[in-house]
Amino acid sequence: MSRISIIIPVYYNSDTLMMLYEDMKEKILTTLGDYEIVMVDDGSGDDSFSVMERVRERDENVKLVRLSRNFGEHAAILAGLSVCTGDCAVTKQADLQEDSELIVQLYDKWKEGNKVVLAVRAERDEPAIKKFFANLYYSIVRKTIDEKMPKGGFDCYLLDRQAIEVLLKLDEKNSSLSLQVLWIGFKSDMVYFHRKDREVGSSRWTFSKKFKLVVDSMMSFSYFPIKFMSGMGVVMAILAFIWILEVLIEYFAIGTPVKGWSTLMCLVLFSSGVILLMLGVLGEYLWRTLDATRNRPVFIIDKVVKERRAQKDDKGASL
Repeated sequence: MSRISIIIPVYYNSDTLMMLYEDMKEKILTTLGDYEIVMVDDGSGDDSFSVMERVRERDENVKLVRLSRNFGEHAAILAGLSVCTGDCAVTKQADLQEDSELIVQLYDKWKEGNKVVLAVRAERDEPAIKKFFANLYYSIVRKTIDEKMPKGGFDCYLLDRQAIEVLLKLDEKNSSLSLQVLWIGFKSDMVYFHRKDREVGSSRWTFSKKFKLVVDSMMSFSYFPIKFMSGMGVVMAILAFIWILEVLIEYFAIGTPVKGWSTLMCLVLFSSGVILLMLGVLGEYLWRTLDATRNRPVFIIDKVVKERRAQKDDKGASL
């Protein structure tokens, strides 16, 4: 019988973890057969790990991972994938916004031979402004990075063991794990679901983290920033050449004196701003190159509490 691992990144989710487990236990765990739940504490400052330990006391198939500090959700998922033992693994958010039955739907698609199954948001019960910026991001991704990105985007997905091994080998920093999942290829399918609004707790997905995701996505998977810089340089050079021709023609043909300090200063300031913007983009690429050459790990695991069954197996093997 195949085994499925459920990877749950945890960050300040002490108020939802027990409800999440109870929901999965009631709806899907009895139907999955052989499963394991891998909860990864991504440096939470609350008592999330204590709640995780209580969940483990109720289920011998629960494995706990605690990172040394906060590395981000994508790093936490990679940490969970690195210790899971399933033939496939599915990611699950801890905020109760996706129905637990979605895991079974993804699992069924995997049994059909798909090595990557995406849980795509068909609808979402969230504020209009939040939906607008989310759709804008996915639209930019489709046009400049990867046209295979679903219109509704995805946070949850199922990966075959082969896909998991490939992701772990990539070992990329300052990147988007979702785009890595699309990039690796393999036979894939999609499952559409209705994302509910968050009712318990508050989101830690801040604007700065969202902005970093946009920048990481562009820098790691697209040449668009470099093309934009080159195009902007060509446009500025053409405009400057046309302006010089206009000034010379007016001076020699009409006798218009060359003056206009304000206009000149506006042009200089605008050109300087464009140059600084281009230098900033180049700096982003250089910093990412430096960060990659330092060869620091994407995550650091502080503690792993294995499932009880695995501990018994290890003990029996040692005897």
